[in-house]
Amino acid sequence: MHRANYIMMTPGPTMVRENVLHARGDYYGNSDFDLGFYDYYDKLCKKIGKIFGAEKAQTIIIAGEGMLGLDSACASLTEKGDKVLVISNGIYGAGFKELVELYGGEVTLFESELDNKINTDKLRVFLEQNKDMGFKYATVVHCDTPSGVFNNIKDICKTLKSMGIMTVVDTVSAVGGVEVKVDDWGIDIALGASQKVFSAEAGLAILTISDDAWKAIQNRKTPIPSFYSNLSLWKDCVEKKLFPYTMPISAIVSLGVAIDNMFEEGLDKVIERHYSAAEYTRTRLMDLGLELYLKGGYSPTVTAFYLPEGYNIEEVYEHMLNEHEVMLGKSYGYLAFKNRAYGRKCSFLQNRLYYESIRKNFKRAKKIMIYVL
Repeated sequence: MHRANYIMMTPGPTMVRENVLHARGDYYGNSDFDLGFYDYYDKLCKKIGKIFGAEKAQTIIIAGEGMLGLDSACASLTEKGDKVLVISNGIYGAGFKELVELYGGEVTLFESELDNKINTDKLRVFLEQNKDMGFKYATVVHCDTPSGVFNNIKDICKTLKSMGIMTVVDTVSAVGGVEVKVDDWGIDIALGASQKVFSAEAGLAILTISDDAWKAIQNRKTPIPSFYSNLSLWKDCVEKKLFPYTMPISAIVSLGVAIDNMFEEGLDKVIERHYSAAEYTRTRLMDLGLELYLKGGYSPTVTAFYLPEGYNIEEVYEHMLNEHEVMLGKSYGYLAFKNRAYGRKCSFLQNRLYYESIRKNFKRAKKIMIYVL
């Protein structure tokens, strides 16, 4: 049996508190026929909706890693020939292009600097110059994990909605650790996942869906070319007491425990902790003489930094893992051999002992970086 013997300091999946792990091992019955589970699911969705700022938008939990949420949004909104704006300043932002095109959408790409947040003034000018394009919706990433760049989705989405463009926001690596208000900011579909700030195990995608998005999904001219990624099946599933497929009941209950942990700590305090940890991390990295990847748009949930010239990422990764039992995150794509992402996402520091454990390991990590330097 595989069992990890290291502390994860990755951008996700993140460390999971003991009470969340224990919840996975209990007996919960049959999710298809247990009417009490439908009530539990509904209450949990509404509770998570508070983290997203979703009172009007509907919140759903679907069985699949966060990528399923992205795929489902694109599958359910896109019809052949639809004009879609993909706003990108990172690997995940650009990744929406392939998803949209997979379902027949015609993509226009707005690209911004890779090492800074999206320039909203330039975006406004672009939108004004292309107002006759007839974009059905636009996609944007809140926090692009490999670089840790953090975008101002409040201004971006309000600008898009003012021009009649629906919005799809990947906030998988941000929600919970930062403020999100899908109703107030005009976010039509927000995408989250269990294994990031929520600190539950991977395997569940979380979406909020606005009335405008539901209307677009339900008024399609053509059928959604997918079953598993078909969001229309979820709108009335609680009322009908019929999920599209058998739900992983233990995973959902354990997610509920993780969400309870966040509310017990206080949602504002969770956000405050992430901002405080982010500032501390960036400051200590710079004190060590390490260069941050970004020039601006720093995320409260992920920090990326360059290794010194001449040092191999794989060697440092293996050293930290094997010698100090600390797993760091590695970047992807154009960043694969340039920097390392260091994740801080954890919805609840279990107790003082766990907190001290992370601090001690972080101190050991700093010593190793000093040694490497």
